[in-house]
Amino acid sequence: MRQREPHVPRPPTTLTDEIGIALGNLADAATSPFTPTLRLGVTGLSRSGKTIFITALVHNLLTGGQLPGFSALSEGRFIGARLAEAPDASIPRFAYDDHLRALTGKVPHWPESTRRISQLRLTLKYQSRRWMAGLAGTSTLNLDIVDYPGEWLLDLPLLSQSFAEWSAASLERARRPEAPSEEYLAALAETNPLADATEAEADRLAKTFTAYLQASRADGTAFSTLPPGRFLMPGDLEGSPALTFAPLEPIEGQVRNQSLYAMLERRYEAYRAIVVRPFFRDHFARLDRQIVLVDPLRALNAGPAAVADLETALTEILACFRAGDGNPLTRLVARRIDKILFAATKADHIHQSSHGRLEAVLSRLVANASRRAKFAGAETRSLAIASVRATRESVIEEAGEKLAVIVGTPEQGEVLDGTRYDGKTEIALFPGDLPENADSLLEVPAELNFLRFNPPDKLRKTAEGAPILPHIRLDTALEYLLGDRLK
Repeated sequence: MRQREPHVPRPPTTLTDEIGIALGNLADAATSPFTPTLRLGVTGLSRSGKTIFITALVHNLLTGGQLPGFSALSEGRFIGARLAEAPDASIPRFAYDDHLRALTGKVPHWPESTRRISQLRLTLKYQSRRWMAGLAGTSTLNLDIVDYPGEWLLDLPLLSQSFAEWSAASLERARRPEAPSEEYLAALAETNPLADATEAEADRLAKTFTAYLQASRADGTAFSTLPPGRFLMPGDLEGSPALTFAPLEPIEGQVRNQSLYAMLERRYEAYRAIVVRPFFRDHFARLDRQIVLVDPLRALNAGPAAVADLETALTEILACFRAGDGNPLTRLVARRIDKILFAATKADHIHQSSHGRLEAVLSRLVANASRRAKFAGAETRSLAIASVRATRESVIEEAGEKLAVIVGTPEQGEVLDGTRYDGKTEIALFPGDLPENADSLLEVPAELNFLRFNPPDKLRKTAEGAPILPHIRLDTALEYLLGDRLK
């Protein structure tokens, strides 16, 4: 299968944007002048597990959870954490308590996906290693986390694409044989982009294009990486001109202002100005550390086309990161992401013997972005994790052969080999093995038995009575992202 070359973005910010970013950084510093702040970006496409990751991270820090790989805790230097007032009163608070109740209630269920931007601040108190050498060293660190819908992430590459460039890329994807775009392509074929613009024609194209984007999110296709993301989550902008456009066949040269092409081009530019640029400037460009959550298993289950699409989208999105050396002298006005963790989620959906291969798959998907970040001075790492572990591992014997399986309760309505599960029955599942060569997944489908599982329903508790959320390598992720700032 021939893969489309990722778009090489131009710088997404203007001088005005840079001034706004610098002012925002100074405002952050002013809210807590005597306590250093680390802004952690938790980024991922839709259904990659951002809400679960943040909830598990916060819960484990608040309760001193089982995190043997988190050095400040394992060395006895971590004093504790508390929720603090967030610095930006205009952004809603991350609904940590609601999400934790969903995971730990009488009938545990996964919390709802993020539908709006939210934030949370944790104040961490710890003993520095200087204290262990006999010097005073009680310190605090503010950890700011900003959460936003994965659909918004899809829009970042639009900052460096003209309407013609975005249209060309979008139509190329829509014309793939496996793309569910028949209705939109039929509407496009009946459209004369040089004719006089009408609201009815713009609305017809936008609705059929949005329906195609929604259909692309189905598991059988898994093309959940197509922008504009806000078409799938319009909020207050629903029905506005800024969300009423669609790609057209690119036209070279000047077109009449009254034409449909000119109208949709203006609306595309309005979308970038009203929706995308403020998000990038006010939130995304002011980060110190970044974790990028990716669900490769869903794409692998859908086939090579979905894997290639995920690779292209990640390359284009991650090119928008402001990576570099986190110089403390310049951090006040020009933050740079100095560490990026690429995390393959749902590691509990395969056996641990395949975790190394899952990390290799992820490293292959983000190879271009990782090289770019390292060149800019940032560190990167790939890791297979499960923020909340939904299965356990076991071994069964079948036809005289021992199989490494995972044991858990599939979600209600999940189907495999003709069996539809009721959400109550625990099963042992052989998930299949990932190939040794990650490159082969761009050509040959992975042979996986993929099901979604309910969260665990029997949780152990700490001595203080707090539920313990089982995980896979959440402690390793925390150590990579925070460990050096808690020394």
